Amino acid sequence: MSLSRGRPARYRCVTQAGLTVARIKENEPEESTVDAMMMDAMSGDMMSMDGMPAMDMSMMQACMDACAACEQACTVCSTQMMDCAPACMNCADMSGTMMRAMLRMQGMTPATMMAMVDACMAMCQMCMDECMEHADMSAVCKMCADACKACMDACMAMKTAMMAA
Repeated sequence: MSLSRGRPARYRCVTQAGLTVARIKENEPEESTVDAMMMDAMSGDMMSMDGMPAMDMSMMQACMDACAACEQACTVCSTQMMDCAPACMNCADMSGTMMRAMLRMQGMTPATMMAMVDACMAMCQMCMDECMEHADMSAVCKMCADACKACMDACMAMKTAMMAA
């Protein structure tokens, strides 16, 4: 096992909706080479699909990131066993499903993507409403509600862009 003799790497945290979504070495861009390659591949997949408009890949990445953060926040919140737990578990499942659907665009049409986006926004709204009832008593419920709001906003931005195309 070899050890680096240089200065230890310094990291910064990237947060979204109050959650740490990545640790990145200082002086490195937030968008990694792997993310860029993934977005290029997804863009190619989308352009080859009949009826699917070309999507702004940075907007799609932001939506996937918001869905991932929402899934994590809802999963954490559901473990508190408050009244919002069932809504949180359902929202975690929906936001995770939305993110994975965006990762594999094959088989998607504009209509199915719109239906997925609408379902994700509806589930986030329900979970946010439930968690806001406990937000003054629980920082975790407040964080979950904020993550749901960020996910809804990102989904709405993507839906608006799709409708304009």
